[in-house]
Amino acid sequence: MKVLVANRGEIALRILRACRELGFPSVAVYSDADEEALHTRYADEAVRIGPAPAAESYLNLQAVLAAAVASGAEAVHPGYGFLSENASFARMVEEAGLVFVGPRPETIALTGDKLEARKAARDAGLPVLPGPDVPVPDDIPADLKNGVAYPVLIKAVAGGGGRGIRLAHNHEELEKMAQDARREAQAAFGDDTIYLEPLVQQARHIEVQILGDGQGNILCLGERECSIQRRRQKLIEEAPAPGLSQAARQYLYDAAYRLAKSLQYRSLGTVEFLLDTQGQFHFIEVNPRVQVEHPVTEMVTGLDLVTLQLQLAAGMPLRYGQEEITARGWAIEGRILAEDPESGFLPATGEILYLKEPGGPGVRVDSALYIGMPVLAEYDSLLAKVICWGENRESAAQRLRRALVEFQIGGIPTDLEFLCEVVGSQNFLAGRADTTYLDTFQLPPRNGEEPLEREIALATAILAHQAGQNSQSETNGKEGSQWRNSAWREQMPGSL
Repeated sequence: MKVLVANRGEIALRILRACRELGFPSVAVYSDADEEALHTRYADEAVRIGPAPAAESYLNLQAVLAAAVASGAEAVHPGYGFLSENASFARMVEEAGLVFVGPRPETIALTGDKLEARKAARDAGLPVLPGPDVPVPDDIPADLKNGVAYPVLIKAVAGGGGRGIRLAHNHEELEKMAQDARREAQAAFGDDTIYLEPLVQQARHIEVQILGDGQGNILCLGERECSIQRRRQKLIEEAPAPGLSQAARQYLYDAAYRLAKSLQYRSLGTVEFLLDTQGQFHFIEVNPRVQVEHPVTEMVTGLDLVTLQLQLAAGMPLRYGQEEITARGWAIEGRILAEDPESGFLPATGEILYLKEPGGPGVRVDSALYIGMPVLAEYDSLLAKVICWGENRESAAQRLRRALVEFQIGGIPTDLEFLCEVVGSQNFLAGRADTTYLDTFQLPPRNGEEPLEREIALATAILAHQAGQNSQSETNGKEGSQWRNSAWREQMPGSL
């Protein structure tokens, strides 16, 4: 089965590696900005799909589909983000006679509409937060304003990734926050429909990983804790969720199974819940795709989720029964972002001038970084993920802190130091962090001296940058930088 990967960055490289292990020929797509990216060099073929802006390349349905057809691909894997939850794209792929490596288009459409997803979950017997399953009108009536229990969340029906969400503390704020949520939802999803959902105070965010074959066979592959969030964007994830009793864990699995079964679910997905301070779970949404945080589940179960996903897409049966799914140890993931914690976490752009990724037992790095790589404003700020396994939560956290200190990226600011401090904080280590933890979290003041290793790394980065500039000035523009090319080869041995 020849697979086109309709994505970029670390997830594209992750899928391409799975294709290579399975012996599936692969096709990468790239924008003008990504012509030298690692995923384009790792794939068997690479097809240009447009200029740098995502709307003209990775989000261009017709361009991506045309690349799949022209390359002779038999399947399209969307990864996460971009077109992964676009029901129209999934439908176009299947109407073209190709396999969409993900849920059915109708499942994506249903779960992408948060109100419809709430109805489906309620019909399957899941605990859904109270509230009407109807959109909020443009002109909010007085009885709705006065009848709402505040604080209340205003959420985009087509929402995802924390966008299109606002919090209103009283009926005076509701009107303005609703307008703000509408504007953001329209800009992000092309749909300004919103609805109201009660705010669960001090909640934990816990999700169940599911895998279905589309024929009614469903596997629950464990749960993940995703409570460490900033602006409703996940930052640190772990498996399993700390402090859950076996009864609570089984309750979650049963609920996720019922919903997946009712949907005749196909491929990977997650059923997501909030856990309140009274120990009650509340369904919030289904994410119909592979998740950024899937590696922590892979680390504790020993399963290759992307390979399983591709095998199902190729018509192979599920290889496991539920009784064979077991978890061992603990895994924690930190997302490395091109953001500046000292400037309000503003996204950063620039060029990777120095790179040293961590290693050692139990350490996994998912990245597509290379020295000389441009980091652009056109794309998400996610640079890499560090995932660490330990026999227990304490050892996994210690290993992750060590790996984060060891990870060095020169040329742009990142959240590495911030992550390290969060993972080492008392409340995180005690398993007491909820989704609001980072709202008040502060980095401790610097003690004045930077570690010698960091100073050496920065000096090396400056020298490498100067060498690269000199090399570029001496070579033909079409040939590119010899320094950059040799750096790429050094970091991807044996990949071509």
